[in-house]
Amino acid sequence: MASKLEQMGESHHVEKDHDKQIMDSDSTQAGIRTDVVSMEGVDHALMAKMDLVNDAIDRIGFTPYHTKLFFLNGFGYGVDSLLLFLMSIAADQVVAQYPPKFKRGAQLGFYLALLAGALFWGGTADIIGRKWAFNFSLLISAIFAITSGAAPNYAAWATMVAISAFGSGGNLVLDTTVFLEYLPSNKQWLLTLLAGWWGVGQTVAGLVAWPFMADYSCPLDGSVPCTNANNMGWRYLFYTCGALVFVLSMLRVVVIRFHETPKFLLCQGRDEDVVKTLENLAHKYDRSCSLTLDQLQAHGQIHSAHAQNKASLSEVVVHVRGLFANRTMALSTCLVWLSWALIGLGYSLYYVYLPEYLASRDSSTGASSTYLTWRNYAITNLCAIPGPIIASFFCELPLFGRKRTMAVGALITMIFFFGYTAVKTGQQNIGFASAISVSINIYYATLYAYTVEILPSAHRGTGNGIAVALNRLMGTVSALIGAFTSTSSSVPIYVCAALMGAAGILAAFFPLESRGRKSI
Repeated sequence: MASKLEQMGESHHVEKDHDKQIMDSDSTQAGIRTDVVSMEGVDHALMAKMDLVNDAIDRIGFTPYHTKLFFLNGFGYGVDSLLLFLMSIAADQVVAQYPPKFKRGAQLGFYLALLAGALFWGGTADIIGRKWAFNFSLLISAIFAITSGAAPNYAAWATMVAISAFGSGGNLVLDTTVFLEYLPSNKQWLLTLLAGWWGVGQTVAGLVAWPFMADYSCPLDGSVPCTNANNMGWRYLFYTCGALVFVLSMLRVVVIRFHETPKFLLCQGRDEDVVKTLENLAHKYDRSCSLTLDQLQAHGQIHSAHAQNKASLSEVVVHVRGLFANRTMALSTCLVWLSWALIGLGYSLYYVYLPEYLASRDSSTGASSTYLTWRNYAITNLCAIPGPIIASFFCELPLFGRKRTMAVGALITMIFFFGYTAVKTGQQNIGFASAISVSINIYYATLYAYTVEILPSAHRGTGNGIAVALNRLMGTVSALIGAFTSTSSSVPIYVCAALMGAAGILAAFFPLESRGRKSI
């Protein structure tokens, strides 16, 4: 992967923007890249300057700096996934050792913290910048993930896990945003591929859990008391994965000297810094950058990106209102947010409680053992990686694009969900679970990329943050469902199937297709 991305960095392909409106199918086939959304109702100074910045980024092309961003931003994806799976994997063993009054308290607190993190990091990204969240979110997650392993009781564990989740809550918001705002337009498909790191994160969680949870966990049937002497597996899991996250957070600081994205600087009215940032990038990798300060300032001041007082509620209102600048943007924003809510419930119901369901399936097929359950869990997690790779290929095909790739991925997942409820053998069990893992991530990976592509740069952090927050909100609902229903039955699988079908239909009605178009 690294060598392929480095080869991209040597290409210096430039594509000119000839049209300022939404392109039709003929212009798409002709290879012309235009803006994702039309200029109707949008600040004309902002749009004119954004066109100049997009052209400058395209001239510079893909560089080794982008390769570093691909990996370092991918770590954020992986950590978000890893922490989610750590919590779900360890929950039953912690409950067995420290029985609480409400057994799903950690899951509920975890999702509420993710929700708060998405709103906080997303909102501040549009106000004070992307840099601080990029540098510190992983560090916060690492510190509290490690301390979670030393928790002396259930309340302390749930609290530490929640604070760790708050740190990672902005990863899905910032990682795609930062990567997109440096990417040349002809490499935007890499946003979809970036989601492959989500599968890497959950795979690491599953592989680390396999030996620790299988060999160092007390029985959950109550036959013997659970103590530190026979139930250290979940602690080893948090220590190991927390230390890994800490190393990744340090790599973000020492491997790359991250600068604010040029598009954020532009929306802040810092034209001189925009030119300086792009000139430095071009000079470092021996590329050309013809953008000048005079060119930017010739288009006047930007008036729509901020309120007069940034330290006020009006600033938040401006960023939310900017997502509804015209009818097309308003419809697109609403449908994307609804999609994030649907997948948030479906994905959480399936994956957060997958260990219980896998255990029940193994039992019904005559193959019930802790080792086999965790082996199957690791395999299904590994199968999450091919999904984004497949999606990154299909989303660039004219026949599919982003919208149809999402629709097909969601509908295929729905079919596999329905089929999963009828498994009768261990082979069928692992086969269907693995197929679901591939197909659901085809949809999810494309939705990740599509969301930031269709949001305007000035309000991208806010819009993406709200989308992810809605996803987390429905994850909270899934925790409540899990508290009062049996997650080892087939009912949650039927619900997931219906939700994925709805998400697939919804994708077909998105008003914007971002394939072949420049983000603004």
